[in-house]
Amino acid sequence: MRLRSVFGSLVGAGALAGAGLTAYAAWEARQYTLREVTVPALPPGADPLRVLHLSDIHLIPTQQRKLDWLAGLALLRPDLVVDTGDNLSHQRSVPPLLEALGGLLDVPGVFVHGSNDYFEPRLRNPFRYLLPDDGKRHINVPQLPWRDLTARFTEAGWTDLTNRTARLSVNGLDIAFAGVDDPHLGYDRLDKVAGPAPADADLRLGITHAPYLRVLDRFAEDGYDAILAGHTHGGQVCLPRLGGGGRALTTNCDIDPARARGLHFHQDSWLHVSAGLGTSPYARIRVACRPEATLLEFVARPDYR
Repeated sequence: MRLRSVFGSLVGAGALAGAGLTAYAAWEARQYTLREVTVPALPPGADPLRVLHLSDIHLIPTQQRKLDWLAGLALLRPDLVVDTGDNLSHQRSVPPLLEALGGLLDVPGVFVHGSNDYFEPRLRNPFRYLLPDDGKRHINVPQLPWRDLTARFTEAGWTDLTNRTARLSVNGLDIAFAGVDDPHLGYDRLDKVAGPAPADADLRLGITHAPYLRVLDRFAEDGYDAILAGHTHGGQVCLPRLGGGGRALTTNCDIDPARARGLHFHQDSWLHVSAGLGTSPYARIRVACRPEATLLEFVARPDYR
C-alpha cells in the first residue's frame, strides 16, 4: 500500500508540473517582444537605416492582443519594413492584419510568402519536428487568401519579392533586393534571382521565408550584405539557458539550431533569423523563446583605410 501511495504521489506531482509548464508556455506565447539589433553593413559614412523585420505572425482574427501589439509598431517609424511571410492562419485574417499594420503600410516595404500564407494549418504531431525531414508537405488542405494578401500589400506600395529582384531608394540609400518564394515548399526559383548582387548599390539584401542552406549559400555567394529570414520560430520550445533565452532543439529546415534566431554570419553575409510573432493555432505555446519582431539598425561598416 505504501509503494502504491508513493507512486500515486509521483504521478500527481508529474501531472501538476506538466500542467504548470503548459500554462507557462501558453503565457509566454503571448509575451510579444521587440528586439533591437545593430548590423554594420552600410558604406562608411552612411546614415543609419532602421528596418523592421516582421515574420510568422500566423494571425487568427480573434487574437486581439497580438493585433493591438502589431498596431503599436507604427510608432517606431522605421525606414523600411521587411515581411518574411507566414502572416496568415485563417481564411478571414487579411482584413484585421492590414488594419493592425496600419501606418506601416505607408512605409517602404518588401515581402515574401511562407507556407502558412498559402495553406490552412492543420493539427500535427509536434514530436514530428524532432525527426529528420521526410520531405512530405501537407498541401491537400484549403488554400488561404494569399492572392488577396499579395494584392493588398502591393496596392499599399510594398514590393513583392517572390522569386524576383528589385531596387528601392530609401532615405537616400540605394537598396538592392533578391527574394525567393517559400523554400520549405520547394517554391524557390534561385535561377530567377541568381547572379552577382549589384555592386553599385549601397545595401544588398536577400529575403526568404525559410533559411534553407541552398538559399543562404546562393545569396552569400552572390554578394548580398545581409539575408533576412523567419520560419524557424526560434525553435519555439527551447531548453532554457542561464542568462536568458533558450537553445533550440529543431529549426524545421536544414539550418543548424544554433542559428535558429538572431544575428549570425553565413559565409561573408550577415544573417538575421526572426523567431517570429506566432505559432500554429493548434500548439500556441513557447518556452524560452518569446514571440518577437526586430528593429534592425543598419549602420556603416568600420572604415579601415
